[in-house]
Amino acid sequence: MKAPSLKAGVIGAGAWGTALAQTLAADGRHVRLWALEPEVVAAVNGDRQNPLYLPHIPLSASIEATGDMAAMADRDLLLIVSPAQHLRTVVAQAPAGTPLVLCSKGIEAGTSLLMSEVAMEAQPTSPIAVLSGPTFAHEVARGLPTAITLACADAALAAKIAGRIARPAFRPYLSDDVVGAEIGGAVKNVLAIACGVAEGAGLGLNARASLISRGFAEMTRFGLARAPAPKRWLAFPDWAISSLPVPRPTAATSRSARGWGRGGLPATCWPTAGPSRKGPLPRPCCGKPPAPPMSKCPWSRRSAPCWKMPRRSPK
Repeated sequence: MKAPSLKAGVIGAGAWGTALAQTLAADGRHVRLWALEPEVVAAVNGDRQNPLYLPHIPLSASIEATGDMAAMADRDLLLIVSPAQHLRTVVAQAPAGTPLVLCSKGIEAGTSLLMSEVAMEAQPTSPIAVLSGPTFAHEVARGLPTAITLACADAALAAKIAGRIARPAFRPYLSDDVVGAEIGGAVKNVLAIACGVAEGAGLGLNARASLISRGFAEMTRFGLARAPAPKRWLAFPDWAISSLPVPRPTAATSRSARGWGRGGLPATCWPTAGPSRKGPLPRPCCGKPPAPPMSKCPWSRRSAPCWKMPRRSPK
């Protein structure tokens, strides 16, 4: 007897959240999409479009948008796609006990907690998984081939989630390395900004290649400092995939950073999004661990007293 399908919901109707809802609804199954903006709810339900965040993509008729968080209470699975710096507030409002798939990349400013740690504090009874990888919303929404990492400590839950989200052109690879998946995604965002600035400043392809190359080394340093398990970190496959979007010329982060590199101000290059939504990486000092120069937050003038990311022992 076939197991019943999980009823899925997506919290956050930006470009990535809408693209994920489109993927989940590709087989005609109902998907509920929570949006903050009433105009997005009206556009999705009325015109089958999200012109504010994902223009020119016709949306499935099985996507139902809502602005009422209580409407998500009947979902068996929730994908959380809010900006990283708002994830705590959003997750706290989500139904308690429902499995959460965190699709936001970043580290919480002020606490230096990973998104999974933020979610566990906000909803202690909800099982947590992390979705990360080299993804662009427009391509996913159009059904172009995409591979992603689905990281979860609970192998049975990971298999159930994968069975619900997998599509012929959207393939999740399972991992138990939640920390690796999160750090890969967070560091990738900083490297994407650095690559965009280098391109905008006309520093050439050699500089960009150097940034990407050294970026892998910095990811390893962050990872070993955060979860020192060499067998997991030196193997790379679970987390290095997250850095692949760095050189993509159409990525919003890189595109905005190129404007910054040409001399624009951050506030004008990122009018509605940008570094503050993802949060800076923890800033090292005191030589513990070795300083990763490219991942220092270039838009923050705050000085941190020491390495702020809590260290955890591998299980």
